Amino acid sequence: MDIINPTLDKSKIDFLQGGIMDKKFKLGLSSLMVILLFAALLIFSGCAQKTYPPADLVLMNGDIYTVNPEMPKASALVITGNKITAACRKDSQAERYIGEGTRVIDLGGKFVTPGIIDGHVHFNRAGALINDANLMTVSDESGLRKEIKRVAGVLEDDEWITEGLWGAYEQWALADAGEKKSEEREPWRPNRYMIDDLTQNNPCFICRFDYGEWLANTAALKAAGLEKGSVDGMEMGKDGRPTGIIFPRSPAFDRLRKARKPKSHKRLLDENRAGLKALREAGIVEVHDIATPDQTKRFVELQENGELTCRVWLRPDLSRGAELKEQGLNMGLHPKTKEKDAWLRYGALKGYIDGIMGTHGALFFKPYDDQPDNYGHWRRHTSDDPQFKEGNMEKMYTLIKVGLDAGFVPNVHAIGTRGVAEMLDLYERLKNEGVDLKGFRVIHAQVLRPQDFPRFKALNVIAEVNPYHLSDDMRWMEERIGHERCKGAYAFKSLLDNGAMLSFGSDWPGTSAALYHMHPKYLIYAAVARKTLKGAAFEDDIRGSLEAGKLADITVFDRNLIKVPEAELLDVEVLYTIVDGKIVFEK
Repeated sequence: MDIINPTLDKSKIDFLQGGIMDKKFKLGLSSLMVILLFAALLIFSGCAQKTYPPADLVLMNGDIYTVNPEMPKASALVITGNKITAACRKDSQAERYIGEGTRVIDLGGKFVTPGIIDGHVHFNRAGALINDANLMTVSDESGLRKEIKRVAGVLEDDEWITEGLWGAYEQWALADAGEKKSEEREPWRPNRYMIDDLTQNNPCFICRFDYGEWLANTAALKAAGLEKGSVDGMEMGKDGRPTGIIFPRSPAFDRLRKARKPKSHKRLLDENRAGLKALREAGIVEVHDIATPDQTKRFVELQENGELTCRVWLRPDLSRGAELKEQGLNMGLHPKTKEKDAWLRYGALKGYIDGIMGTHGALFFKPYDDQPDNYGHWRRHTSDDPQFKEGNMEKMYTLIKVGLDAGFVPNVHAIGTRGVAEMLDLYERLKNEGVDLKGFRVIHAQVLRPQDFPRFKALNVIAEVNPYHLSDDMRWMEERIGHERCKGAYAFKSLLDNGAMLSFGSDWPGTSAALYHMHPKYLIYAAVARKTLKGAAFEDDIRGSLEAGKLADITVFDRNLIKVPEAELLDVEVLYTIVDGKIVFEK
């Protein structure tokens, strides 16, 4: 600042005013002042002529929700490479970054958010329900034939059609709110003759949603050597021939499972590609996946092929802590390179306390209203009992400690009031031992006792909730646990009011008893409207807001999700999905 505003001390001023200085000295001082002034002008000139390197992509004229408290709203975003270069209040500020190679998109006032992250998916199953048989809403012959015909039409000869899960919505209509129970009737039962003409070249071994019955077509029976004989576990018709119905845990079932041809690697990759396509079309830039080892290898292959269009935070089984440590792996590391990777890396370990509401498996302190002898059941991480009736939380404690030693935090499935309370008790025990609970989650946290709501904040534990469960479970929730316990079910606002941090996830594609949507509009609708559809990671330094320096993961919607009327939420469309600065979906 001395150069820009030169000053002289008082003695020098007095000396000059006294007329003692000769002309030569005065001339020298004048020259010096000119030089100083010229230097100052050069500095100002340099500031005014600041250069703005051309960006790769500029989004303009947008309604941009930055999630940056210092500048919550913006009109334009500047993206260079995989980073946000600038978030601009005015379009004119972004125009300075436009060069010959810059792509400019006029958003026309459309709504922009940080890229949507789905905090809970089962990706290996999602593609199967897209490409393979999805019979969950099927409970009649015409529906069965339509879906089997579709699948057979895209498969190569000798490829098996498997699972299907027919009848999941037979008792309740899809999106039933549960006010009136569907008329009681005998469950629909298919037979092989309904699909034999469609599947002469594709063996079928499909199941009911509860896995209580399976259907084998004639091609599958032949593959297992069962088309003519009678073996335990086969249902025989009045004509003495197999109907195709097979009962589990039987010799016939075992022979069919042994004969069943595994899906080809190409078919599994195609299912993954279908899943990735669905995610980018829904504006999803990252998933937290309940990862299996085989699926993890496919993620690596897709990434190496340049086909991974969604970031993946892997959550392997809680029992794998010691194994992963031996392999030199921990949170944040790529499963193959074992280096930090923003696209594909290990996250938390996934544990399980209890079952699910759909099968009366969630664990409660009191029995189910419609099954007075059933309190739910434990899982393999919390029980040594083959029937899962007796719990052992020390087993869970040990698994978590082993995982922590390996560098992984736990994210644990707990649904019923007892399941959630037991998990919070265990987390409290760990906190009292000095463990930092940052990043620890209770997954689902579906039904809570009043005294457990404030414990999430007290323990600094995340409640990972799944809003769409509300929409789907409404069909039978009160029938199963009664009105009073339902007051603590899916109580997202109560969790927030008690200071809990929430993480939303879809649980896509669902369970054997329920279909779950992963498009964010369905989750928002369920959380805000609390209706069925018929009624209508540790990386916040580099992601999570739209500001300079953050990764360019962005979702563009056709309307403002904050202001849109409740009735229009289900009409919301994704227009652009941007991951790592690249447009991976454009409507």
